[in-house]
Amino acid sequence: MEQKLTSRRSFLSLAALVPIAAYGLTACGSSGPGDTSAGGATIWALSGQPNEAIRQNTIDVFNSSNPDGKINVTFFQNDAYKTKIKTAIGAGQAPTIIAGWGGGTMRAYADAGQIEDLTPWFEENPDVKDRLLDSTFGAATVDGKIYALPTQTVTPIIFYYNKELFEQAGAEPPQTWDDLMALTKPFNDMGIAPLSLGGQSRWTSMMWLEYLYDRVGGPEVFTAIYNGEADAWSNPAAVKANTMIQDLVKANGFIKGFTSITADSNADQALLYTNKAAMMLHGGWTYGGMKNDGAGFVEGGKLGWVNFPSVTGGAGDPANTVGNPGGYEYISSKASDAEKETAKKYFKDGLLTDEEVDAYIKSGSVPVVKGIEDKLQESEDKEFLTFVYELTKNAPNFQQSWDQALNPTAAEALLSNIDQLFLLSITPEEFANNMNATLGK
Repeated sequence: MEQKLTSRRSFLSLAALVPIAAYGLTACGSSGPGDTSAGGATIWALSGQPNEAIRQNTIDVFNSSNPDGKINVTFFQNDAYKTKIKTAIGAGQAPTIIAGWGGGTMRAYADAGQIEDLTPWFEENPDVKDRLLDSTFGAATVDGKIYALPTQTVTPIIFYYNKELFEQAGAEPPQTWDDLMALTKPFNDMGIAPLSLGGQSRWTSMMWLEYLYDRVGGPEVFTAIYNGEADAWSNPAAVKANTMIQDLVKANGFIKGFTSITADSNADQALLYTNKAAMMLHGGWTYGGMKNDGAGFVEGGKLGWVNFPSVTGGAGDPANTVGNPGGYEYISSKASDAEKETAKKYFKDGLLTDEEVDAYIKSGSVPVVKGIEDKLQESEDKEFLTFVYELTKNAPNFQQSWDQALNPTAAEALLSNIDQLFLLSITPEEFANNMNATLGK
C-alpha cells in the first residue's frame, strides 16, 4: 500500500469488502498460515512505504531479542491479501496475528470464535492499555470485550480551509453549521467553490454524514445502527442530518460537478491548494499529500484546519471526532498456545517502542500512544500533528468510519445510498428506509 497519509482510498476499498487489513506491516519472512517451520508465530500484512520499513525494523528488533519465539511475516498487496486472509480464516488456517481495522468484520470474527478475547490479557497487563489513546479502543471492543490491540497511527477527519481565500472574503473559518451555510454565498459570489468534494468516490461524502449524525444526535445514533436496532436509521436526528446535507447541496455548497471528481487522484485536494475551493472535509492523511503536491501551499502557511462545526441545539459534543482510530491486530483462536504467547509478547514488547514511535512521527503521522507531546514539538509539522494528537486524545468519542464499522454488505449499501442522497435523487426519509433494510443482515 502507498504511504498512509495519501492512500485513504486504497484501504477504504479494502475495508468496504473485507475490512481487515492494516497498512504498513511488512515481511521479514515468508511463512504461510499456520506454518511453524520457521520457528515462530506468523502474520500476514501489506507492503508499502514508509510504514513497511518501520514495521520490518520493529520485527527484526523483536526477533533478535526473541530467537526462540520469532514473528514470521508474509506481506502482500491489497487484493492478494484480502483474498488470502478471508479464505484462510474461513478454513481455520489464519496466521497467528491478523492485521485489521476492527469494527464490523472484527465483530463477525469474535461472534464466530475465530479470534481471541484479549480482555483478560489487558487486565493482566494494564500498562499496555494505559499507554494507548483511550479513544482507539472503541473499534477494538465488542460487547464490552477487547479483541484487538490498537496499533500504528490515528487519522481523524479534518476540516481544512484555504487561509488566502478566507482573507480575500474577509471571513473566519466556520465554528457552527449556520456559519458554514452562511459562507456558501460569499464564496460562490467570488466564483470560488465553497467546498471541494471528490463525490465520485462516495466515501468522501460519507464523512459529512458521520459528523452530522454525531453533532445532531450524539454517538448514540450510530451506536444503535451498529447494534442493528430496528429502524435505527430513522432516528429523527439521523433524518435531520440527512436533510441538512441536502440543504448544503442545494445551496451550491459543493463544487459543481463534484460527482465526477475522484479522491483517488487527489483531485479534490488540488481544488483546495489551487484556490478553486475554499474548504474541504478530508482525512488527516491528506496533509501529506497537499504538502507534497501543493507547491508551497502548506509550507507557505496557506492551509488552515479546525474541528468540524458544531450544530446549534445538537446533542453531540463538538469535541467528538470521526475517522480511523488506528490499525488493529487480533490473535487467531486457532493458533497454538506457544504461538499465542509469542504474539502477546510481541504485542507488549515489540510494538510501539520508542524507536517505532519516533519513526512514525518522522514520517508525518501521529502514533496511537499517549505522552508524545514533546516528540511532536520536534517535528517540522508540529502544529498539524499536535492538532491531530490533541483532537484524538481529547475526543469524548472517536467514531470509526462507518464503512469499516459496518459489515461489508451494509457498507456497500451505505455508500450507494449516500451517493443518491447527495445527488438529491432520494429523500432523507427514503435514505433512512433503504438503510433500515440492511439492519441485522
